[in-house]
Amino acid sequence: MEFLQSAIQNPFVWGLLLGLLIAGFIWKSGFTARRHALAEVKRLQAEMKDLQGHLNTQLKINADGNKSIQAELESLRQQNENLRVNLAALQQKPGKAEMRQLQMFETALRTMREQAPGFAPAWEKALRQAETEMEAADKGLLKLVRRVIPGLGSQMSGSSAPALSVSQDAE
Repeated sequence: MEFLQSAIQNPFVWGLLLGLLIAGFIWKSGFTARRHALAEVKRLQAEMKDLQGHLNTQLKINADGNKSIQAELESLRQQNENLRVNLAALQQKPGKAEMRQLQMFETALRTMREQAPGFAPAWEKALRQAETEMEAADKGLLKLVRRVIPGLGSQMSGSSAPALSVSQDAE
């Protein structure tokens, strides 16, 4: 016991004990910090795994949506191409071009009846006007009206529709 008392009185032993005590506190705080860091790493790994699962689910949903939109777009392109081909085929039917030319001539003649002096220049002017009216009638509502009632579509497109019906009744 005497040895222990003499060792306690030695300043080197006090320094050693104080150093060991500080080292013990540092070791304990490092151990605690390491344990908290490992727990945080595990938590972050679980969160990352969960987020990756959500991301994979979202990507699958987006991929399925994109596939369905692409399929619908391709279907609509095919329908558009079919309709374009059918329209071109219908416009090339025998008699279609002649009916169009006949309707233009009819509209031009009605206009000429109103504007009789100087027949040749007026005829060309009326023919050009009828062509522009037919082009306008091919786009939009007048095209539908002209298909349902062929004579009515050309009368509706002109600005002198009442005068045309009067001149037709006078004949």
